[in-house]
Amino acid sequence: MQHLLTSVALLLAFGAHAQTVANFENFNLPPNTFVNNAGAAGAFTSADIELPNNYNAQWMSWDGWAISNRTDDTTPGFLNESSAAAGKGANGSATYAVSYVFGASIMRLTGATAGGKVLGLYVTNNTYAYFSMKDGDAFAKKFGGITGNDPDFFLLTVKKYLNGQLGTDSVNFYLADYRFANNAQDYIVKDWAWLDLSSLGNADSLQFTLTSSDVGAFGMNTPAYFCVDDVTTEDVLSQDDVVLNALSFDVFPNPTSDFLNVRLAEDADNAIVQIFDLQGKLVSEKTISGPQPRLDTRPLPAGAYFIRVGQGGKIGVGKFIKE
Repeated sequence: MQHLLTSVALLLAFGAHAQTVANFENFNLPPNTFVNNAGAAGAFTSADIELPNNYNAQWMSWDGWAISNRTDDTTPGFLNESSAAAGKGANGSATYAVSYVFGASIMRLTGATAGGKVLGLYVTNNTYAYFSMKDGDAFAKKFGGITGNDPDFFLLTVKKYLNGQLGTDSVNFYLADYRFANNAQDYIVKDWAWLDLSSLGNADSLQFTLTSSDVGAFGMNTPAYFCVDDVTTEDVLSQDDVVLNALSFDVFPNPTSDFLNVRLAEDADNAIVQIFDLQGKLVSEKTISGPQPRLDTRPLPAGAYFIRVGQGGKIGVGKFIKE
């Protein structure tokens, strides 16, 4: 019989990770370098996010995500595809992530964040894309055109996936915008800007796409790159679940296929038990009493769940598997 002990340490761990920042410094890159091959893992991992990477060894090409600490914010052209236009990471840091969008780039949420929220991230242009829009190149036009009046734009759109379904809501961010009547207001983003994604709600992953006003016979002419840093996520269980007087309890058997027993240090006396799915949705709530009450989990679909027990001003949080 496998027991799950919910303790003060576990409860405080939830609170300590209520918000987590992926800053990509964990890759410890040598100065002024980048890596665009995630190897057998197929993804770069920082904190509670995964960035899928597709690398073709034959052509030494890639799409999806790369990790960089390059500082070249002055050299135009494709050979500078791995630099951020800001010349550094967000908030003065060294390392950041670069995305080359082939259709769409995906950011996966992992660990305690899976099914939670991405509160936001910092975003800026890639240096190659920045100078392509600013000055034009052999493949793409100068934004604004000869007169400066062309209503050009470069747009980043973010949507979420939850339970395999792509959400209908989106967050848009203009990496460049020349649609203003007053040309003095036209801009191309060069510094890091905070992008609030909290309105998307709980997610398993995020989808990033790029669109541009400069489109040719083979699709978008503007280089399909952008950079992100300091991705801030929120665990499924919020900081409201952190209390100083933690309640210890066991639940068993775990995994369970039918009934789940709840054993507190003392007899349950009108304890309130709540069960949440991994998206943070309350799926069951019951008041229990007695030396070893049990819960009927048969109506629940198979999967992982959080259980929250409150009694006498104390709260405990745990996790169990329904088979």
